[in-house]
Amino acid sequence: MKYLFGYVRIEKAELKVKEYEMYKAVYCSLCKSLGKKYGILSRFTLSYDFTFLALLQLSLKDGCDQIEKGRCAFNPLKKCNYCKNLESFDLPSAAAMIMLYYKLKDNLLDEKGFKKLGYSLIFPFFIFPHKKAVKKFPCIEEIVSNYIKTQTKLEKENCKELDRIADPTAIMLSEILKLCSEDNNQRRVLERLGYCLGRYIYILDAACDYSEDVKRKSYNVFKTGNNKTELDKENLKQIEAKLFVCINEACAAFELLDIKKYKNILGNILYLGLEETFKKELKI
Repeated sequence: MKYLFGYVRIEKAELKVKEYEMYKAVYCSLCKSLGKKYGILSRFTLSYDFTFLALLQLSLKDGCDQIEKGRCAFNPLKKCNYCKNLESFDLPSAAAMIMLYYKLKDNLLDEKGFKKLGYSLIFPFFIFPHKKAVKKFPCIEEIVSNYIKTQTKLEKENCKELDRIADPTAIMLSEILKLCSEDNNQRRVLERLGYCLGRYIYILDAACDYSEDVKRKSYNVFKTGNNKTELDKENLKQIEAKLFVCINEACAAFELLDIKKYKNILGNILYLGLEETFKKELKI
């Protein structure tokens, strides 16, 4: 199952210095928000995907986000920029916490030996933070649990249709992105943006996990009867085409949003970062 960890990234070389500093401030603010609300271990759930979610939510709000300097929890000698209003990070923090909980739960079922033991020792530390996040955002818990049920059912059926198996991830992310705005018109666009990004994440992650899934005899939609140990050039070419469709559709939706600020940073992620990420991950 896909849990949104790290494929929605910036293309750093194409950002202005001030834009990169703002992106880092949002990243560090999300880290601080996780630690403050759910404990220091929750900071390990921090990822680029949830930073994108935080940045997107901020971009739809009027006003300037005030920045202040503060010490980094992991490196007290280092000063970082933080957004003063950490309440703006409640949604992405809760989403990250709930997703991490289910990822650990899934790993407990899938892993064996020392890895399983490791997860069984870590898992109890995230039970209470998960309950706290659910209390704050029960809607996210419902979205994610529905995704898990549907995805598990399709995987048990050994689904061979990419559109069907990618759909639960796409729907989950579309429902989460809708929560970034209360405006119905914006919500419809956010739903489409989330759906396209969800498909992108599922397809890319399945392609990246292919070799490992074949080795472990785990489900993977790209596995065929001969179970090649690696995806061949023809497979990668088809996957690349599907990923470009997801990116183009996501960008088309993005252009319809009423972005108040940080448009260049978000555009950098969607127009440049997504393509650069999949080419790097798939070595295309």
